[in-house]
Formats: sequence, structure tokens, C-alpha cells
Amino acid sequence: MAAPGVHGGSMALEIDLELLKEFEKYLDPRRPEQSRIPARVLGYGEISTVFEIGDERQRDLAYKRMPIFEKAEELEHYEATFNEYCRVLIEEIGLELPQYGYASLSADEGRPVMFLAQRKLPPESIGNKAIHLLDRDDTVRLIRQVLRELKKLWSFNVRSGRLELGIDGQISNWSIKDYTGGSCLGSEIELIYFDTSTPFLRIDGAEQLDPELFLRSAPSFLVWVLRLLFLEDVMTRYYDFHLVATDLVANFYKEQLPDYIPALVAEANDFFATEAAELGIEPLSEKEVRSYYREDAVIWSLYLNARRIDRFLRTRLLRREYPYILPGKIKR
Repeated sequence: MAAPGVHGGSMALEIDLELLKEFEKYLDPRRPEQSRIPARVLGYGEISTVFEIGDERQRDLAYKRMPIFEKAEELEHYEATFNEYCRVLIEEIGLELPQYGYASLSADEGRPVMFLAQRKLPPESIGNKAIHLLDRDDTVRLIRQVLRELKKLWSFNVRSGRLELGIDGQISNWSIKDYTGGSCLGSEIELIYFDTSTPFLRIDGAEQLDPELFLRSAPSFLVWVLRLLFLEDVMTRYYDFHLVATDLVANFYKEQLPDYIPALVAEANDFFATEAAELGIEPLSEKEVRSYYREDAVIWSLYLNARRIDRFLRTRLLRREYPYILPGKIKR
């Protein structure tokens, strides 16, 4: 492995590697807020947790910790894929990303660990927070702007030939630039995309992201089922604009705003028929969105419960390390 250190290209942040080493050494994944260097959770995803490290020197950074690598070569390949994914998003597709960087180190047992870092964004600007502050009309406008940003990616895929990118476009992965709260947005809506930790990238049709990495955090008794039944679906859905838009709208069930669904389905279908007509995207239906959400919610709820069981078996019965920080309770 390349010497442990801090990386990140032209947008790199100043990351305190020595602080991360100390943080990793004394981290309590079950109670990260009670570690020697405490971590404050900023948000939960289905698989990873976003947190800040309780140190004034790093208070303006948001971290994702990735202990999924077993060999240095795996980390190096992921690093190359991540860099190319971010480069293409910024330079060739034209999405705006927050300032970012990353650092790699070796845990006590020699396992490579990667920390992705981004400049923290105002909490109220994050899409799933903002939709609870905005009025309905501006929420609909926001979703249309997200679709415009997503269209940039699929238009690139059409003209690229060699490179193809996927993206998780759900509302919680976008920040509204310069938004500080309130029920209305300005006439121009600018967005920042920040969920780059799963770099969906194909080169000449070959997937560059090793899906086996993301099975590492799965319970051992479920790995074969996930590989057989779900892995291909998860790895392909983010390359399908119709499914990404379906997921975007279905998020409003998770956010306890189901009455928004009819207007958002209508807005998405108008967008596909007008601004994105050349892409030939099939329209959404309310029935499809509802079915998609119900299936997705069941799968992720079962998966998280199984991970909790796995953590109990490893730590309490087998007395082994469980290196992952699990999400807290996710309201659905």
C-alpha cells in the first residue's frame, strides 16, 4: 500500500492524520460518542454513518469511516475509482461537489482503513431537512432541479461511449447552495451533490467498483443470499434514470410526506416529456413508486436488523471485534 497519508487532489482538505490514527485506535464503534476522541453522528445512511470528530481542529469536517478493506490493493483500487468518479462528475458532467479529501491508515491489526472527508454543509441545506421547511411549490421546484442535475449525468453517459456513471440521487444526497432556512427558495436553485463514497463507474462496460467490498459489512449468514438475490439489482439500479427518479420520489414516504407523491410524480413525468425528452425515459406511476418504497423499506429494515444480530454474535458470544458503526433507528 502507498504510505498511509492524506490525499484528495485539487479540492483536498487539510486532514489531521495523527488525529485520525488516535481516533481509530480508541474508537468504540458501538458508542462512538463515548470514544476517547468522541464522534458526533451527523446522519445515518443505510450502510454508513456520517460523523464529526470531537476536536476543534476538525470540527468543520464530516467524515465517513470505511473499514471494508482487507488488502492494500483493494484500497488502492477503490481510491483510483473514487478519484476518477469525482473528477468526471466535476470536470465532464458539471456537478458541484463540496471540498473533499481522504486519508488512509492501518488499524492495529493491520487492516487498511479509509476516512473520506468533506467540508460540512449547513444542516438545513440538506435536501431531506429542507423539504420539511419549504412550502410545497418550492419543494416541487427543488425536485425538478435535482432532475436537471441528474440529467447532466445521463446526457454525459449517452455521448461518452467509454465511460458510464451511476448515481444515488435521493434527496438526502443534495445540498441547496446558500439556503439557510425558510419556506421559499430564490429564483435560481443551485445544488451541491455530496454522496460520492459509492463511486458507480463503468469503463467500456466493466464495473470499476468491487461490489464484494460492500458485502464485507453484511452478516456472514446473509452474504450468499445478498450476493445471489440483491447484489446485481443494487449495482445496476443507479445506472437507470427511471429507477433513480423513482427512488428520489419514493424518499418522500420515508420523510413522512406521502401527500407530496402525486405532485412529484407529475413533475417528474413532465420533466421527462419536455426537458429530457431526448433520453426517452419511461414515465413514473404512483403505484410503482409506492411498490418500490415498500420493497426497499422491507429489505433495508431486515438488513439492518440482521447486522445488529451479527454485531451481538461477534462481540458478545465470540468476543471478536465488530469494526462497523451501525446506523441508529431509521424512521420509515
